[in-house]
Amino acid sequence: MNVYYTRKFKKHFKKRIMPNPNLQKRLQERLALFIASRNDPILQDHPLKGKKQWLRSFSITGDIRAVYFLEKGDLRLVDIGTHNQVY
Repeated sequence: MNVYYTRKFKKHFKKRIMPNPNLQKRLQERLALFIASRNDPILQDHPLKGKKQWLRSFSITGDIRAVYFLEKGDLRLVDIGTHNQVY
């Protein structure tokens, strides 16, 4: 599975995640877990609703989420941030 990052994800990662090394480490751990086993309950993977119903989300920490979609077996990360920031 290849991982791709949208411009929006990169911008929000730089602003919201990079200043905190612990969040960077947690993101790496959760991405590895996602690639190994997308259905792991720790990830709390779920589809979104409303205007974003074509997207899914998984948990990085208690409040930090990564929004994504799968395309031809590849992971496309769309956004990252707190629950309120990404929804």
